[in-house]
Amino acid sequence: MTTAPQGFRLSAATGLHRGDRAYQQDQVEILAHSRVPGCALALVADGMGGKSGGRTAADQVVMIARQVFERYSPTGDDPAAMLRQLVVESHLMIKLTAITADEEPHSTLAAFLVLPNLSAWTVHAGDSRIYHFRGAELVRRTIDHSYVQRLIDEGKITEAQANTHPQSNLLTGCLGTQADPPVEISEIERLEIGDTLLACSDGLWHYLTPKEFGAIVNALNPREASEMLISKARQRARGTGDNLSLALIRVEALKT
Repeated sequence: MTTAPQGFRLSAATGLHRGDRAYQQDQVEILAHSRVPGCALALVADGMGGKSGGRTAADQVVMIARQVFERYSPTGDDPAAMLRQLVVESHLMIKLTAITADEEPHSTLAAFLVLPNLSAWTVHAGDSRIYHFRGAELVRRTIDHSYVQRLIDEGKITEAQANTHPQSNLLTGCLGTQADPPVEISEIERLEIGDTLLACSDGLWHYLTPKEFGAIVNALNPREASEMLISKARQRARGTGDNLSLALIRVEALKT
């Protein structure tokens, strides 16, 4: 939890669950800037590629994020350039690991940066998502780099049909593949008091609607919301759930 001089605080929580899988390949991290109050980087990485390959890839994304964010100066550096560097360096690190590994490690990425002036930036690759809520209302979410999302964009299936499509896990872009990853960066001009940013893997968003997400993150504090979201996803998975992970930050007024 980080307090900034403009009269707000960032209240944060993470959640991580193995689901019904034999191995945990998701990783999640929220980093408070070591030198500048009110600046934080949150990310989710959903690893893929064998029992150890996926976890290794996700671990490498977190490691690169720590290094890149430690070097980043919120007062002088370009936030978009920092997020681009996070994607590119993570991608190269995972590819280098694949040369000496039996598996083919890949990872998604969903990361957001909150700055002391309450602007924010997002970057994602794959089907891990970032949601922006104002109170309980969805302002925006990222669009997946996936085969079923392409079918949705072409009007061939609905979002509801995508959830049960046999190729719903097929990605069109992520980290560690032969092709360069997508680097899709967006700016949020200003967060308001009561806004929430949520990054999560498909193991979570597959089971909840944006309306349900918004109601939960608005009604509960971040820790309770994190626990509730994971609990609901686990109930609905009924013994078939994927790894699930989330990182959320809410902008709160300082109590006088």
